[in-house]
Amino acid sequence: MAEWTSAVGASQLARLITSQQERPGVPGARKPPAYRSLADGIRLLVLEGRVPVAARLPAERELAAALSLSRTTVAAAYEALRGEGFLESRRGAGSWTSVPAGNPLPARGLEPLPPESLGSMIDLGCAALPAPEPWLTKAVQGALEELPPYAHTHGDYPAGLPALRRMLADRYTDRGIPTMPEQIMVTTGAMGAMDAICSLFAGRGERIAVESPSYANILQLMRAAGLRLVPVAMADGLTGWDLAVWRQVLRDAAPRLAYVVADFHNPTGALASAEQRRAMVEAARSAGTVLVVDETMAELGLDPALEMPRPVCSHDPAGSTVITVGSASKAFWAGMRIGWVRAAPDVIRSLVAARAYADLGTPVLEQLAVNWLMRTGGWQEAVALRREQARENRDALVAAVRRELPDWEFEVPRGGLTLWARAGGLSGSRLAEVGERVGVRVPSGPRFGVDGAFEGYVRLPFTVGGPVAEEAAVRLAAAARLVGTGAGGSGAEPPRTFVA
Repeated sequence: MAEWTSAVGASQLARLITSQQERPGVPGARKPPAYRSLADGIRLLVLEGRVPVAARLPAERELAAALSLSRTTVAAAYEALRGEGFLESRRGAGSWTSVPAGNPLPARGLEPLPPESLGSMIDLGCAALPAPEPWLTKAVQGALEELPPYAHTHGDYPAGLPALRRMLADRYTDRGIPTMPEQIMVTTGAMGAMDAICSLFAGRGERIAVESPSYANILQLMRAAGLRLVPVAMADGLTGWDLAVWRQVLRDAAPRLAYVVADFHNPTGALASAEQRRAMVEAARSAGTVLVVDETMAELGLDPALEMPRPVCSHDPAGSTVITVGSASKAFWAGMRIGWVRAAPDVIRSLVAARAYADLGTPVLEQLAVNWLMRTGGWQEAVALRREQARENRDALVAAVRRELPDWEFEVPRGGLTLWARAGGLSGSRLAEVGERVGVRVPSGPRFGVDGAFEGYVRLPFTVGGPVAEEAAVRLAAAARLVGTGAGGSGAEPPRTFVA
């Protein structure tokens, strides 16, 4: 078995290194030797996830030609990286990127906080908002009124309640993708959908291409299933998807599945363009890869003038290449554990058959609640409230972080619930560790990468606003000062109670 799972071409690596060198340096700093500068550049690309871990690097001669350097310089840079643990080599197999053992620090910051901790701790670990009332109460009341006929049955609906399957199919049809109820399976959240898909399509050891960075909980689900993650680096900024890289990975690694979040990507907030969506489907179809598209954030466009591209599945309406996953958890409430899968009818039948050995079905009452919301128009009104709250929180958080942490770099997304921030050269893992001591919980970048990438990042969700967002930024700045001065040990000040 090869030690590498994807490859970076010489011209691609040269372009990444060149763009990195265009960043402003430290005034008056002494310029390092050429080999050291190259080694440092490649190491930073790996740590930032712009070059995936376990990616095969070009041969020394090829990279030297692409960068107009001597082969001796490239060989010295590769040797330095091997000595630092960022490169592994084997005769006949080439060299591939790695992260040294013990680096980075343990990724932290996503486990839900117990309610009793909320008085003293500002929780930025979970990208989920409180329930939009009064719509949760109304939905549950409506579901209870419709429950009696179902209570006289066994209560197991492996494919989902017929009424909700029809409702979800009609919603896709209204979006311009003709869909039958037979193309829908209701699941226990998006995580339940992804678990079922991975179990059906990919056995232990199978390759699955994932964006780098990607949604942390899905990455962990795949690891637990024994899948081999093939990271595909996201492009800089919110442009998101480098289609040339995607085509190369799908062609070279031949993954069984590819997982993408095209709508307000978690964690970066990127939104795939119409052309990127079409090209991703074509690349997956050409490679024989099943493209799993997570659209749980699709309804959370926060800029009123934003015109959303058509869903990815519009380029494969039959569902033979694209499997779509949706959920009520982000658009409505995380406590409403209702998700769904849209795919070809034969795929749905296989998923339903396999479910007999998993969870048998999704809770009936919650399905009735979601169906009631969608049927009565409550869903649209609740999601509008959710968008308004997330927009206000986003703007408050962005302003506070810019004021308190002016050296942090990020681009403001036009939707979703997350801000992906480069933490001014500090360790995201250390910030997460020290942050908890000063009263703010934040997830570190490595949570969202494969094998230690994104150590210099943190994810900030739009879950707090107003004075709480301002206080969160103040505490993050305090954590950053402690980390920056190396004083993030036991001397960190304890969190103070904060009342919104």
